Amino acid sequence: MRRGRTAESATDRLSRLLTMVPWLVNRPGIDLTEAAAGLGVSEDQLESDLQLLFLCGYGQMPDELIDAQVEGGRVFVTNADAIARPLRLGVDEALTLMVGLRALAAIPGLGERAAVERALAKLEQATGATAAAAARVDVAIDGDVEAALLVDARRAVQEHRRVHLRYLVPSRDEATERDVDPMRVVNLDARWYLEGWCHRAQDTRLFRLDRIESLEVLAADGTPPEQATWRDLDAGTFQPHEDDVLVTVRLEPGAAWVSDYYPVEWVEDGPDGSQVVGLRTADTLWLQRLLWRLGGRGVVLDPPGLGQEVRAGAQAALTAYGEAAGADPGDG
Repeated sequence: MRRGRTAESATDRLSRLLTMVPWLVNRPGIDLTEAAAGLGVSEDQLESDLQLLFLCGYGQMPDELIDAQVEGGRVFVTNADAIARPLRLGVDEALTLMVGLRALAAIPGLGERAAVERALAKLEQATGATAAAAARVDVAIDGDVEAALLVDARRAVQEHRRVHLRYLVPSRDEATERDVDPMRVVNLDARWYLEGWCHRAQDTRLFRLDRIESLEVLAADGTPPEQATWRDLDAGTFQPHEDDVLVTVRLEPGAAWVSDYYPVEWVEDGPDGSQVVGLRTADTLWLQRLLWRLGGRGVVLDPPGLGQEVRAGAQAALTAYGEAAGADPGDG
């Protein structure tokens, strides 16, 4: 059985290790306690990272791996010149970075626009023809979001002001009124989100800006409570909670992609390529729609009542389709 959760994302740890290597290379023999404090990690975490670095390098031979050791309470990192040196951007990397900066500069209400434009100008000056190619690329990020809405959301975060939302919940086809203490505005998969402490749910929530029907910045202080924590969005926008419904689903071989695309509690692999997975969801309507999309390649094993709802919904859709197919065109 494979478990679906980790204590730390791979992206976070990789970012820390890439920062750590040149820092330690330039401080040979630094005291372990001092190094941990300087890097902002515990001594146990630092020693764990050093053990991982010992297995990293640009090849598999001993002289191609980083030498990371703790001797007498002091840290030594050697044979890491390839990582410690500043990296040069390739053409594809420079093009990608410039396109990203152009998209960033187009964001309404961006407070750091001058810094973005300076960085873009330096890249254009250094890359020549690549800059001309980047200028021909047009990037659109969530054009359905009104500029004023994005500006107000960002302003509420910067000024620590509470906001009042009218938010559309598609799964229930209803709009809800909520007071939210905003924490950040982020873009994921070309969509804008506002993350904040929702007073209605008494928990942190992620709101898609294109589903916010109205947003009012209030005069009230919007500092989130101490228990409010940012989500680790490396795992995606859909993240279950421990108190959500635990559902067991059998996935036929053609539907095994579900366990890669959505966070699951556990996975049992079958010899024929099928899977039995456990996943949590607070929105069983979303899960029903997913199972209908799978066209019979996904079956709810538990809870039984949910499986009956899926079958009933599929049957109702087939009945409605049959009635529509047999209707007189003149009836509209």
